[in-house]
Amino acid sequence: MRAFLEIAELGKTYPTPSGPAVIVRDVSLYVDEGEFVCLLGHSGCGKTTVLSILMGLTPPTTGGVVIAGREIDGPGTDRGVVFQSATLLPWMSVEANVRLALCQVGAGGRRAETYLAAVGLAGLGDRAPRELSAGMQQRVGIARAFALEPRLLLLDEPFSLLDALTRMELQDELVALWEAERKTVVMVTHDVDEALLLADRIVLMTNGPAATIGRILDVPFPRPRDREQLLARPDYFWLRDTVVGFLEEQAHVPA
Repeated sequence: MRAFLEIAELGKTYPTPSGPAVIVRDVSLYVDEGEFVCLLGHSGCGKTTVLSILMGLTPPTTGGVVIAGREIDGPGTDRGVVFQSATLLPWMSVEANVRLALCQVGAGGRRAETYLAAVGLAGLGDRAPRELSAGMQQRVGIARAFALEPRLLLLDEPFSLLDALTRMELQDELVALWEAERKTVVMVTHDVDEALLLADRIVLMTNGPAATIGRILDVPFPRPRDREQLLARPDYFWLRDTVVGFLEEQAHVPA
């Protein structure tokens, strides 16, 4: 049986005056439908490059990506994207930003308010983005991505610019949304604890240049997950130490 998402021998190289710069090479990964996968590694290891190729924003130099049996060749509404910042249209209301996603998929009959309520923003649809905190704006971004009802959700460090408390709140809300809908998710993160809370598998990237997958770890914790219960498990710290150990090894690998 074919995987829902197939990433096959993916590579990206850019020409430079001093010769080709290989960003990632030979990245192969198979993701089942409904699976939550986190890409984790040091800065510059090509995580965002891989995600950008999945978004259809960056063409691969080698290899390809197949989603539900169809090779992608550009952006599409089958993929919902949440970036580090909310990237909302500032001249439109919060509700209009979400409604824009609904119109893209011809779902004008669905109400934007439903998706805003799902992320804790009921009644705030008439606000302008500038009237909301950074955490609230990111909630709108998540609501907009879910409004597409995508087959694949791509998250590029969506909580990295938030304070610790807001970050935890949004992690919990994302878990609740994912539990309800079981979208297939690929998420880039630098945060080991975030990956252990959210992911079914953690894909560890080697350092660049020419970064690739160094190791894939299964996260065996049962769902639904509770942050305090996870921290009470002895295998949590064993798995955390395994991830941190890999990252420390990479920190000492010569570039």
